[in-house]
Formats: sequence, C-alpha cells, structure tokens
Amino acid sequence: MSAKIPVNINQSYRILHPMHTVLVSCQGNASKPNITTLSWAMPTSVSPALLAVSIAPGRHSHTLIEESGEFIVNIPTIETLQAVYTCGSLSGRSFDKFKKCTLTPMPGKKVKAPAIRECIAHLECEVDGQMTTGDHTIFVGKILEAYANQGLWSEAGWDLKRAHHVYHLGGNNFATLDPKNYKA
Repeated sequence: MSAKIPVNINQSYRILHPMHTVLVSCQGNASKPNITTLSWAMPTSVSPALLAVSIAPGRHSHTLIEESGEFIVNIPTIETLQAVYTCGSLSGRSFDKFKKCTLTPMPGKKVKAPAIRECIAHLECEVDGQMTTGDHTIFVGKILEAYANQGLWSEAGWDLKRAHHVYHLGGNNFATLDPKNYKA
C-alpha cells in the first residue's frame, strides 16, 4: 500500500474529480441568454425529480438564475470542448456566449431559457430552493422537462461508445472516457 500524502484543504474538492461537466443556460427577465460551464452538478432526488448546481455569486449566471428562477442543464460532448472551455472562461456580462462559441439556442419547452442544440441532452428546471454554502450558492432545480438525442440515449442509459461526455479534471484540464474500457 502506498503512503498517504497531505492534500491542501482548498484543493481537496479535486479528490472528487473527474466530474461530469455540463453547460447551464439561463436568461434573466430583460437580458440576453447566457451559458456557464459547471462540473458541480448532481441529482438530489428521484421523486420529485430534483438536481442541484453550485454557482459562485459573482458569476453572471447566478444573477440570471436568481432573477428568472429557472435554468437548463445541457450535456455537452468532447466534440464541443472548445465551447465548454470558453463558456467557463468568459463572462456573459461582456460576451454573447452563444455567438462567441457558435452555439445554437433552441427554445426551451417549459422555461424561458434556451437549450443548446449542440448538446446531447437537456434538463429544464425551475428553482425549487437555494442555499448559500461558503463561497457558492446551491440552486436546487425541479426538473420540468428532460430530453436527449435519439440513438444516444435509451431507457437503459447512454450509449457510451457514441456519447462522448466531458469530464473536468481540475483547472483547464478535461477528458472523456476511453471506449476501449466500456463493458457491455
């Protein structure tokens, strides 16, 4: 067995990485739509269907979600990695991220915020609750609508040989799963 090494407490969250990376789209009442990149997203309840996203209060998306009370969690693929990186690096206060990243907004089915056409699945949410946790806010979203690309998703789950999810390793590092390691 290997010796254990200390981990800086302020970097200890990275022990949980890699984390599935998502693009959250949102829109305020009078503003243009925005996209933020997150790896801090998780389901919290099956019935009712709830999920949580954790966003720093200084982020533009935080303001828009508080204002509108809704958001969409979009599932990107490694093929959209440059957009994933850019959406997490630039502020929507200064840039139209849809235009900057050549992403296509699609009308939400149940919420005002647009979905992202280039993503392979979408979870439309209304804010069911929020809580401040240190330097972030956890928004709990009630899932109002869920849809995914035909051929990539079935009731059995993802076809992981075709759906190349993005995983955040920490910092500017991302990865996807190696199809050779998939088991039937």
